[in-house]
Amino acid sequence: MKNIFDEVSYRCSENVTKTYSTSFSFATRLLSENIRKDIYNIYGFVRFADEIVDSFHDYNKTELFNDFSDDLEKALTNKIHLNPILNSFQHTFHKYNIDKDLVDSFMKSMRMDLTKKNYSTVKEYKEYIYGSADVVGLMCLKVFVQGEGKLYKKLKNNAMKLGSAFQKVNFLRDLKADKEDLNRTYFPNTKFEKLNESEKNEIINEIENDFKDGLEGIKQLPLDAKFGVFMAYRYYNQLLKKLKKTPATEIINRRIRVPNLKKIELLTRSYVKYQLNLL
Repeated sequence: MKNIFDEVSYRCSENVTKTYSTSFSFATRLLSENIRKDIYNIYGFVRFADEIVDSFHDYNKTELFNDFSDDLEKALTNKIHLNPILNSFQHTFHKYNIDKDLVDSFMKSMRMDLTKKNYSTVKEYKEYIYGSADVVGLMCLKVFVQGEGKLYKKLKNNAMKLGSAFQKVNFLRDLKADKEDLNRTYFPNTKFEKLNESEKNEIINEIENDFKDGLEGIKQLPLDAKFGVFMAYRYYNQLLKKLKKTPATEIINRRIRVPNLKKIELLTRSYVKYQLNLL
């Protein structure tokens, strides 16, 4: 029976989320149960595409990505696929009528990572972030608002800003790994070895502005989604604060983290704010 296969598919996406990202899966568990599964389904899809271009160095990445892209199209068209990750994603895609342009933009940015090593212009940088992060935020927003068109349009820009902020924090945190493991840099007009305090602060100011707009959107989310998204915001904002206090020379030499005890503290404080309606 297909419903059994679908259930197996959903569990695969959930397992991928929990295995690859403790922070994202933690925030997802704080969403209402009726939307949690669909966020796992979205994450599983984007995670697998990202893994192809970032991790499978001993294999033909282009061939793997092309196969994955072809299978994605089949899954969306046929509404079933034997790849359980794509099968679960197509379910969420159709359930919430996610715009195909969002999926195409995401895959375009992932494909860029196969060959592109430097995003030297602001235009390239913005195009990449839109496809790799903003559209993922929009896919999740479709789930958060349960496909309600008016609210989706109202919060669309805020969701994109929040997605951008998350991605830029990742870029800044992972400067060393991206350069050494992938020979890849994202921030335009900056050089990895010569990142200075002025450039670092300019990047952080940009992220802080994105977070400000993103938070305004979080405040207007339905209750089913608000606390989980707010928790993700709090985690990444705390990570940004740590990066802000860390000298640029240190950022390019080690990966900055938020300790587990700090995460627990963030959860407690965030829950209090949520309960007191202080968001």
